[in-house]
Formats: sequence, C-alpha cells, structure tokens
Amino acid sequence: MTATALVLVDFQNDYFDGGAFTLVGTAQAAEKARKILDRFRTNKETIVHIRHHAGEEDASFFIPETSGAEINTTVAPVEGEAVVTKSNINGFLGTDLKAILDAQGVTNLVVVGAMSHMCIDALARAASDLGYAVTVVHDAVATRDLEFAGRTVAAADVHASFMAALAFAYANVVSTEDVLNN
Repeated sequence: MTATALVLVDFQNDYFDGGAFTLVGTAQAAEKARKILDRFRTNKETIVHIRHHAGEEDASFFIPETSGAEINTTVAPVEGEAVVTKSNINGFLGTDLKAILDAQGVTNLVVVGAMSHMCIDALARAASDLGYAVTVVHDAVATRDLEFAGRTVAAADVHASFMAALAFAYANVVSTEDVLNN
C-alpha cells in the first residue's frame, strides 16, 4: 500500500492581494488547494504545510513574526498537521520534511502552493530525485510575471512553462478536478 501526503507550499499572506510580494491568482489557487486539503483531512491522510521565513536582513517579504509570513487562513494548518519552516527554495533543504514523510511511510506527494517557477519546481524535482512519486496540481499553484532581458514574461506563460517542464520528466501534472475525481 502506498501512502500519499498533501504538501502545501508557501501559501503565506505576503503572496496574496495586499501582501508584500503579490502573485497572480494566489487566492484562486488557495481555494483549489482548500478543496484538496478538505479531502485529505476527511480521509485522514498526511498533510504537511511548508512556510518560508526569510533569513536575509534586507528581506522585503516572509519576514518572520509578521502577518505576511503567516499561512493564509484559506489553507491554515489545524492541530496535528505538520508545519515545516524553510529558508531555502527547496523545501527539503535544511528541513525535516523528508523525515516527516518517511515516518508516515509516504511514497507519493501531491503538491500545491507557490511559486510555480521557484519553490514548487524545486520541491517537485527534489522529491522526484529522492524517489517520491510527485503530482503537481497546476490550478492550485500560483506565480507572478517575470522580467528577462528587458521582456516581461506573463505569469500564465511562466506557469505553463514550468508545468510543462515538470510534466516532461518530474511529475504528473493534473487539475484539482483530476485529484478530486480519483
């Protein structure tokens, strides 16, 4: 029997409207993630929340002990759910995430959160490299516009590019409805 864990990455207030580093579609992604979270809670499956705390003195968001660094109420943890605090992009690096998953016999991860091109990408690739089967729920993940070589890359294009790259070799990339209907 395989055990599956839901991993919610960086659904923190600074990424939501009015936050210090607003993403495109964070509230909508969190609502989708909430549906999956509710299912995992109902089924009493493993749930891990990951939050980022900036370690740099000049950080402009995810500053520890600020409301912006708190996990948004849409998907806030409840008693008994693991919360992993990271200061790196990769949620496994310098944390006890792997130990938490392994203690529960987890072999499959369902990943939601932010940002597509940073922490979701890094976590999915690291998880795959560690031998976990990874599912990324594309409509429960948010990102933002990026700038490169004087060009603005729209958040939707950033997201699509990273989901396509993950789907190529690192993860099963599905919709919320796919998860809820299985």
